[in-house]
Amino acid sequence: MKFAIALIVLAAIGLAVSYMISPLRTFNTLVPKDKGSSKVAEGQAYGSDRRQMLDIYAPDGAREAARPVVVFFYGGSWNSGTRAGYDFAGHALASRGFVAVVPDYRLVPEIRFPEFIEDGAAAVRWVRQNIASFGGDPDRIVLMGHSAGAYIAAMLATDPQWLGDDRGAVQGLVGLAGPYDFFPFDTAASIAAFGDWPRGEETQPITYADGSAPPALLLTGEEDTVVKPRNSEALSTTLADAGVGAEMVTYPGVDHIDILVALARPLRGRAPVLEDASRFIANVTANDEAAPKSEDTMSARTGSLAERQGLR
Repeated sequence: MKFAIALIVLAAIGLAVSYMISPLRTFNTLVPKDKGSSKVAEGQAYGSDRRQMLDIYAPDGAREAARPVVVFFYGGSWNSGTRAGYDFAGHALASRGFVAVVPDYRLVPEIRFPEFIEDGAAAVRWVRQNIASFGGDPDRIVLMGHSAGAYIAAMLATDPQWLGDDRGAVQGLVGLAGPYDFFPFDTAASIAAFGDWPRGEETQPITYADGSAPPALLLTGEEDTVVKPRNSEALSTTLADAGVGAEMVTYPGVDHIDILVALARPLRGRAPVLEDASRFIANVTANDEAAPKSEDTMSARTGSLAERQGLR
């Protein structure tokens, strides 16, 4: 009996220490994952650095056709994070019928802007070349991310220099609490990541937002004080003014972390993040190869999320 109690105490101490070191990784370990999905590949190298690896999640069961692909970039102020803490996100997206890819990328202080974007681009190119082997459609990719990861996704979606011709496979952008318009830099994290670049405006997704961008769904929390909702509002407005189908959704009572953990199965009551994102992804990746991808077509395909969900 004493031995069992001692084991419980040690386990509790271990969890407490783990939480202090990496709260999100501990959350990921404890939270129930979605059924009907599996991690089908782990530690796939898309580059030579130890941080240039990715995991892949897919729906269970036989498939009749290649599935849309979601590349999910996690956040962490460009200086922290690991794909090992995001099984819950990968399983959540795969449970909705998508092949989900979660890459690591190099971090500050080892690197600075634009290396983490270069890693994101390399991961997407790897997906284009290899995802068919895992049931994904390399021509139907949606870029998604939270916080600093949403920044990476937005830069890849809006600035053509990073993906080149592969940008044509990007059907949409889903940003969760992303910083898109934050120059001049006024936080330690942004100064560390971007402060050495001589022309700060070149680091901003808002700079490149034009009619060539894919449709966008920008989700934010009303109570987010880390990355304020004005970032999503600025990018959404700029894209819409350029003729791109763009929608911003603000969740009341939701903060910077709430919007991420709402992807996890037990916490979806906080905000319909997975439902909103899944509906958008399914819409923009619908198999309509006969339709030309003009700006008008992309806008029409995306439509207004609020209208489609009866929110307005």
